[in-house]
Amino acid sequence: MQDEQTDQTDPPELAVVAGATGALGGAITRRLTERGLHVLAIARSAEALQALAAGNPRITPLVGDMADNGVIDTIRGALTGPGGAALSGPVRIAVQAVGLPIRARDAAFDPASLGVAVNIKAGGLLRLASALEGHLQPGSRLAVLGGYHGFEPDPTAIGPGVTNAALANLVRILSHRFGAQGVSVHMVSPGPVDTPRIRKLADDASRMRGIPAAEILAQWCAESSLPQLITTDQVAWAVALLLDPEARALHGSVLHLDGGRRRGIF
Repeated sequence: MQDEQTDQTDPPELAVVAGATGALGGAITRRLTERGLHVLAIARSAEALQALAAGNPRITPLVGDMADNGVIDTIRGALTGPGGAALSGPVRIAVQAVGLPIRARDAAFDPASLGVAVNIKAGGLLRLASALEGHLQPGSRLAVLGGYHGFEPDPTAIGPGVTNAALANLVRILSHRFGAQGVSVHMVSPGPVDTPRIRKLADDASRMRGIPAAEILAQWCAESSLPQLITTDQVAWAVALLLDPEARALHGSVLHLDGGRRRGIF
């Protein structure tokens, strides 16, 4: 009986992960459940969410599109509506991990796609923050993933470069908004990550340039001074690191996981 009373008074801490069914979002979701958090996993595909949550009672799937304002009420409803009784604990960390549509590096750039990218990444972060008003508390974290091209410009990556640079600016803005509440805001910026997505990009580049995809991947690895691609586990580790109390010192800043790709100092 005493254990039951403890469960009622001390609900599990929550995490909210947007883009949870992607390679990075999935790795982050699993890592956070290993840290004892219950994850509200958001993605557009119900089927992919079911696969992610299968066998893991610490994952609650939620279908939602972070590029649409309607997702704000969807998230709020999951946390406060009739079906949200099991999700009544405090939100310890929220992560915007939604990726951009795949575009071959050598493909012609469509200027209209820039607005789409900003809406997905920056707009998605703002929607997540808005949905969680009242659910974040002192010590909570608000985090977003943003690629390294925002800091290392590449003429073949205009959309990711401009969008992720804007995202770093938005993180600094939100740090002033949420810092007074004791909520820290963070950007985790990995270099190219070894995922099916990057292998699809290598395949596309291979067809365009007429050289093997393995050679393309080797070239991308060589851009790192190690040389290597970043792994999904490394990104998930960095996000989970933000749960530590000491991570408050990273408030408003960018945690770079580029594997030695950046050439600039700042």
